[in-house]
Amino acid sequence: MALRAVGEEVDPGCPLGICEGTGWVVDEEGDATRCECAERQIRVSAGRRVGRGIPKRYRGVSFDRQPICDLDPSLLRGVRHYVRELAKNLDKGRGLWIHGDVGTGKTSLAMLVARAAGEVGRSVAVYSVPQLLAELRGSFNPDSDASYDVLYEQLTSVDLLVLDDLGAEKQTEWVLEQLYRLVNERWQDGRAILATSNSPDPHRDVTLATLREQIERLRSARISDLSAAELERLVSRLERAAGELGSVMVTGRTDPVTQLRQAVGSRTVSRLIEICDEPVMIFGPDLRIANAGF
Repeated sequence: MALRAVGEEVDPGCPLGICEGTGWVVDEEGDATRCECAERQIRVSAGRRVGRGIPKRYRGVSFDRQPICDLDPSLLRGVRHYVRELAKNLDKGRGLWIHGDVGTGKTSLAMLVARAAGEVGRSVAVYSVPQLLAELRGSFNPDSDASYDVLYEQLTSVDLLVLDDLGAEKQTEWVLEQLYRLVNERWQDGRAILATSNSPDPHRDVTLATLREQIERLRSARISDLSAAELERLVSRLERAAGELGSVMVTGRTDPVTQLRQAVGSRTVSRLIEICDEPVMIFGPDLRIANAGF
């Protein structure tokens, strides 16, 4: 899901109440200077060239509509506070990190914030991280609509960059470097990031239990092709792997910072924390499945 900036319905007058929509400010001596709103409009226009726009599913998102209204109000306090102070937060480069279970409305909340930013005349680019990386790779293609440098400039210059599903991408050295470079430059320039990330799937507990069950069956089986020593070594390896899997699952579930460090690297998370502060935690059942009646 790659999206462009929102903000199509910008007030034709000056959003700052300074230049009455002319884009210029004239002082007492008759000298004219560009109004700050003109620079903001340039960023909004640049943001419009990034991606495809907010999907139809999310265009009417609000705190009063599903799935957000189905969430525990106490879970939404951090997001509500961020939206109330949105202009101030963006001016200071303050972002937001939303972490939690799959299907709990994290993307809807991110779209709500993006929409609110567009409504006050700010430029916004919204991407799922896997799609963002795909577009960055594609920008090296000679037939690409935008070069890597042009796309990167757009991503670093918008007022708010939304990174949905951070940590879902396949980890490679190139991926880690691209994410670090992008987050680091926005951190240096004082520009906000809104990130969403998923906690580990709790159903992997079932996988872990099944793995342990298979280990026990293997331990009691008679396998003619393996010596007792070879079989014992195999079982030991499986037990060690299961133990490591269980450890990672527990760590990731209780500590989203540690989980994200494992996914995108310590340098990137360090700067993201400084931009966004501690994550807003959204836990609960998968609302898509619940609303489908399963």
